[in-house]
Amino acid sequence: MSYDSVYILGVRVNNITTDETLEAINKMVADGGPHQIVTVNPEFVMQAQHNPAFRVVLGEATLALPDGAGLLWAAHLGGHPLHERVTGSDTLPLIAHMSAQRGYRIYLLGAAPGVAEKAAALLTAKNPGLEIAGTFAGSPDPSFDDEIVSRIVATSPDMLFVAYGAPRQDFWIHRNLERLQVPVCMGIGGALDFITGVTQRAPGWMRNAGLEWLHRLYKEPWRWRRMLALPLFVIRVLAKRFDIGRD
Repeated sequence: MSYDSVYILGVRVNNITTDETLEAINKMVADGGPHQIVTVNPEFVMQAQHNPAFRVVLGEATLALPDGAGLLWAAHLGGHPLHERVTGSDTLPLIAHMSAQRGYRIYLLGAAPGVAEKAAALLTAKNPGLEIAGTFAGSPDPSFDDEIVSRIVATSPDMLFVAYGAPRQDFWIHRNLERLQVPVCMGIGGALDFITGVTQRAPGWMRNAGLEWLHRLYKEPWRWRRMLALPLFVIRVLAKRFDIGRD
């Protein structure tokens, strides 16, 4: 499968809509081979500037979703606008609904102990027929990889959603992708926390205005160091507009 791409400061982002993302996931399940989906935002782009290994992970992903209002701004500034923002948190409930209809089995990995189980219960309550292949908090530490991979492989899921936070979840998927042989593997950050109410997500008007980062900073002030990536991203994009281009 192939989708147009936009490169923002050297990082590939697929120019894809939510509906096209769901269609792509259906194709991945039908294909059966292992595929990794990453949800790129400005923090990802800035991390990739000084972390070559992370840049490789993003570049080798089957699909790089445009998860971040800053990416839409940067792409528009570069003359190659993206269709829309496609976030992991918004897409997971849609995938769960689609999975219930099509009989896909999903596995939830990560978050704090008990969160994945609670999220599974809430998703199945909203989507009758949804089959959760398994849940496990686990750890992104490589020393636990063998145990976690064995757990997942034993359940034969069609999709695996990993909530270890970036970039740990993306590295975890990348290094275990071939052993897992799960058709769709996707990092989802705090999506399970949002579903269960552990973390309150920004109201719709703030998300639509591209201010979700401000809400998270207010709720989680300890994130201020990570949030420094946003103004740095703006500065780099304005300074290097020529780095933004279509594939």
